[in-house]
Amino acid sequence: MQTLNIKLQLPDGLAQEAGRMGLLEPANLQTLLREAVRTQRIARLTEARKRIAAAGVTPLTMDEINAEIAAERTEQRSKSAR
Repeated sequence: MQTLNIKLQLPDGLAQEAGRMGLLEPANLQTLLREAVRTQRIARLTEARKRIAAAGVTPLTMDEINAEIAAERTEQRSKSAR
């Protein structure tokens, strides 16, 4: 785990309310950050799916995906064996 010191400038009212609600406590900040990261990842995935659909790319089957994964793993193993 990494320790970060974060300094925030918040409007007084927001800082007071967030403090009263416990949102500035480390565990709650961690939860908020996890939710924000998850939201960002979902948004990026959604945009990528839209671009793929607009480009007319045919989705891979599960067999094709598994074959690609196996090929990548084989390549990585051969690189690390060198």
